[in-house]
Amino acid sequence: MAEVTLTTTRRTSVDDVFDHLHEQIVTLKLKPGDRLSEAEVAAQFGVSRQPVRDAFSRLANLDLLLIRPQRATEVRRFSFRQIEKARFVRASVEKEVVRCAAAHCDTTGAAQLDAALLLQEAAVSSGDVVAFGKLDFEFHKTICTIAKTDYAFEVIQQEKAKIDRLCLLGRDKEQRLPDLLDDHRKIAEAIKAHNAETAIAASVVHLSRLDQTIERILASNANFFEET
Repeated sequence: MAEVTLTTTRRTSVDDVFDHLHEQIVTLKLKPGDRLSEAEVAAQFGVSRQPVRDAFSRLANLDLLLIRPQRATEVRRFSFRQIEKARFVRASVEKEVVRCAAAHCDTTGAAQLDAALLLQEAAVSSGDVVAFGKLDFEFHKTICTIAKTDYAFEVIQQEKAKIDRLCLLGRDKEQRLPDLLDDHRKIAEAIKAHNAETAIAASVVHLSRLDQTIERILASNANFFEET
């Protein structure tokens, strides 16, 4: 019998530092503009500076850190250009995903959308912002599945991640949940009715709600944005 070799993924100190800092940044425990020291992070984890430097590089590639030679590394501030780029890419992809979902939605897909909305309604009723965020993620993933474009969700997920920190800073998240749920209902109903144009229009409204969040954050924390 041929010998079967089992391999396991080994975690490294780079992974540990990266995961910790990533969680701190995306949950806003570290805010835009906060400075990070290689030496201090290395001391915190009991490692040399090299793993920290590698973790910093990975975070910079995700546009979460700004590394400047001879200057302090800091949590990246929001860039209007990056925000617009992320929204443009996501809107372009979701437009075609929704169109395909409307074309392919069957009874199984309709049931999946209905089930997703029921869970969202429960989260809104309890004011559970965190749960709704996770369900929002799953809702858009479900639409990609119905559309038979699972691969498109990878792009949506990447672009969504670039503005998730911005969404978390909204002070009125609980008040906005009913509007977001209503958007999802309209998208789902249009998809189930095979009405692609109505579903696309509802998706555009849904994505545009970020504008109000940006305006509020600019008014209260303009320093969270890069200077233009």
